[in-house]
Amino acid sequence: MACNRVDAFVGPGCKGNRAAVVLLDVPVDEAAMQAAAHGFGEPATAFVQLAPVDGAHPVRWFAPDREIALCGHGALAARHLLLAGAEGDAVTLQSSGGRKLEIRKLPGEARYEISLPAIQTEPHEWPELAAALGSEPAEIRWNPAGYALALFANPQEVAALAPDPEALARLGNLQVTASAPGSRAGASANITSRVFSPGGCEDAATGSAHAVLAPYWSERLGRERLAAHQASARGGWFECRMEGNNVWLGGQCADIT
Repeated sequence: MACNRVDAFVGPGCKGNRAAVVLLDVPVDEAAMQAAAHGFGEPATAFVQLAPVDGAHPVRWFAPDREIALCGHGALAARHLLLAGAEGDAVTLQSSGGRKLEIRKLPGEARYEISLPAIQTEPHEWPELAAALGSEPAEIRWNPAGYALALFANPQEVAALAPDPEALARLGNLQVTASAPGSRAGASANITSRVFSPGGCEDAATGSAHAVLAPYWSERLGRERLAAHQASARGGWFECRMEGNNVWLGGQCADIT
């Protein structure tokens, strides 16, 4: 099974998150997709059906060891390959769970934006999470769907975090985002973040985390548009804007050769 590899959410000083993309002429069974994703070894592999169904291209994403219900960087990478060289500006993907994702072309080379539902959070007392992060946040917020947001005063505190992966894993199947205003990146950003997925591993560039970050910081900073830097080892760069109850995440893709 052949694939193309793409870096998504690249930007100033940021390499983004890697994804493999397989374009399918015919559907493939789940076991074959999982085996292929394991062999490719990328954080995510998108399997995209070339022929749309009711106007949307069916897509499934797999990590090397499991299926991923929704993958922002994998969706951007899929759009990049799906309409490469075509004149169309927008494409709709449909996940296996039935969610439709619109992805639009932005001005410039290989720049796109994807719409995700905004994920709202509420203040939450959670001393075990603070202990797992190894530093006391100014505030912890929570969404019961499994999204935790730990807020710090400055990007230096976020960059210095050295969380205990085993302690984070013991907290359950949740995504933890640590964030602060500003950025230590080479280019100016309104907010910075680091993201730890279930199991305590750090993500490179995470679309779903910015569906959490954008509504919070947009309200707090009084901005409809935000430039966001994910301060992982590879780095991720996001252009975020609010539109009603949705977050549009803009990012650039680059082919991996």
